Amino acid sequence: MSSWQIVRAVAGAFILASLLLSQLHSPWWLAFTAFVGVNLLQSGFSRWCLMETLLRRAGAREGC
Repeated sequence: MSSWQIVRAVAGAFILASLLLSQLHSPWWLAFTAFVGVNLLQSGFSRWCLMETLLRRAGAREGC
């Protein structure tokens, strides 16, 4: 998997986990969902994502 694929898979997992936690534990977990969404939106406009940068430094291959 390339770094951008890992970022999107992790973001999707975070969103699903926070939605589940909001139903089972506390609605405040929806704030985490919003945080992930804002970061995805920001990276779409700026074409920069901190997690992708960290993954590349950790050895994940860069992809198109």
